[in-house]
Amino acid sequence: MKTVLVVEDDANNWRVFQKILTKRGGLAARLSENVEEVMQIAQSGEADLILMDVSLSNSRYQGKAVDGITIAQMLKTNPKTANLPVILITAHVGDRKNFLAQSGADGFIAKPVLDQQEFVNQILAKLSNE
Repeated sequence: MKTVLVVEDDANNWRVFQKILTKRGGLAARLSENVEEVMQIAQSGEADLILMDVSLSNSRYQGKAVDGITIAQMLKTNPKTANLPVILITAHVGDRKNFLAQSGADGFIAKPVLDQQEFVNQILAKLSNE
């Protein structure tokens, strides 16, 4: 079973994503907004894809506040994690092109998720490209 690591700071969004990923997608879902843990999970191969919230209010790395763009950059510039698919998820849809360019992420999903099947299809498509 493929595992999606969800990096999200809103408990309600996490519950929704977890339910959709497991019930509709047949995927395992893990949650973390702890940047050290995210990096460890990514480097160890415990996740097959990362779903990354752009706006993270509680995430810190080496004493500094970081957002999903920064974490995605860290993952994409690390040779151990560069090939791990990262999909950004945010309500800031107008910044899609800029967010993708800055982060190096592999995809973008708008919040709120209105079409659950399309959400799952986008994730499954990235997983099948591995």
